[in-house]
Amino acid sequence: MIYLVQNKKEYDYDIRAIVLAFFEREKIIDITGGEPGPEKPRFLLAFYFDEKEIHGWIEEAGYKKVENRIQCDYEDHKKSRKAVDRFIYQLLSDYTKKSLPWGTLTGIRPTKIIFQWLKEGLTESEMEEQFCKTYLATRQKARVCVKVAKKEQEVLRRITYEDEYSIYIGIPFCPTTCLYCSFTSFPLSRFKDRVDAYLLALYQEMAYVAEAYRNKKLTTVYIGGGTPTSLNPEQMEALLTKIEELFDLSYVREFTVEAGRPDSITREKLKVIKAHPVTRISINPQTMNDETLQLIGRAHTTEETKAAFFLARQLGFSNINMDMITGLPGEDISHVRKTLEQIKELSPESLTVHSLAIKRAAILNREMEQYRSQVKGSTDEMLRLVDETAGTMGMNPYYLYRQKNIPGNLENIGYAKEGMESLYNILIMEEKQDIIAMGAGASTKCVYPEENRIERCENVKNVDHYIERVDEMIERKKKLFSGGLK
Repeated sequence: MIYLVQNKKEYDYDIRAIVLAFFEREKIIDITGGEPGPEKPRFLLAFYFDEKEIHGWIEEAGYKKVENRIQCDYEDHKKSRKAVDRFIYQLLSDYTKKSLPWGTLTGIRPTKIIFQWLKEGLTESEMEEQFCKTYLATRQKARVCVKVAKKEQEVLRRITYEDEYSIYIGIPFCPTTCLYCSFTSFPLSRFKDRVDAYLLALYQEMAYVAEAYRNKKLTTVYIGGGTPTSLNPEQMEALLTKIEELFDLSYVREFTVEAGRPDSITREKLKVIKAHPVTRISINPQTMNDETLQLIGRAHTTEETKAAFFLARQLGFSNINMDMITGLPGEDISHVRKTLEQIKELSPESLTVHSLAIKRAAILNREMEQYRSQVKGSTDEMLRLVDETAGTMGMNPYYLYRQKNIPGNLENIGYAKEGMESLYNILIMEEKQDIIAMGAGASTKCVYPEENRIERCENVKNVDHYIERVDEMIERKKKLFSGGLK
């Protein structure tokens, strides 16, 4: 718990965001004009805004531990906000004796900054220098951010947003629920008898979307979950056939199926997928450490991951992504190194790396007391190792985003060999194209660039509710689309 005192609240959001970057999940209580509670705080943080000056300090038990002042016209937010953020950051950095890899940045898409500088014509070295100076980020983060933005810009140049769209199809079933998972997923052992009914409801929603968007070109198809390969071969065949029947795939540049969990992959399922116009699959180990796999509830071993990968190669899949998570319970840099070494031996076309995020709905969060001693979180050292290893695999970073509740305030990042970048991943991040999502828990985004707005439409998450209320899900989309398909 941290006490906060501030005579003006113009920078309340900035203060709280930067404090939480240093002290994750800490409770911040504003006691301005009131009496402190009976609880003993970690420290008291104070900011007094006077005419053209900010006076800030941190005190413990009535004694100031660090203190500083800045002269600036803080009321001019556009001109002074970055300087005020640096002041807040530096006060906390002096107190904690540590710095943060992303400096003052707390937003989810730091590449937006680079996109603007690219428009202004700055060189790579100028952008890296300005990024570090303005936001107090490390040189490595600046370099990665520039690389990602340039690659995204290169890929997106080939897209005409006005007459194209992408689709996401959600299969919310999994062999088991992973400890860290907060996605819409239902264990197959309990929901096996609902799968066929779910698919029939899904086909209704797909049919409506295909008709509503018949005058647009489909750019990418992404079947995610859950674990799509939880479906049996017959169900997978029916789903892929239905997609081909309903949608014009002649313009599709990328068709992804998340094979996901190695324990859900069989020769029969992969043969079904290969018989359809799928161009990319993902086989996701998350870690190559068997003790961690057991702890997080993944019912497969490292050797089974490798076997699934080799099987996919044998059947002719030439674009395979692998996912891994840094900061899993019980893992340190040595575990990350082992995972990377074994992924490198497999040589996938792309690698997606998630920093563990502790989401509210995840078992890990609900049962945190049981796992607290094992959750150390991701570290910048881990992600630097990822960056270095990806480079030796011939991969470059191509998409990046940050999210709340990542211990260490780090990032999720995708690497790929040249020409093997996932177009869907870039499109979902940059929000420049309509992405129509179908299935339980799916979230649709319609983009109106001329009005600088995005409209969203959510489907219910519960499988039973989705089956019973699919007509309502279609009505929600009709209402969303009534704004006019562009």
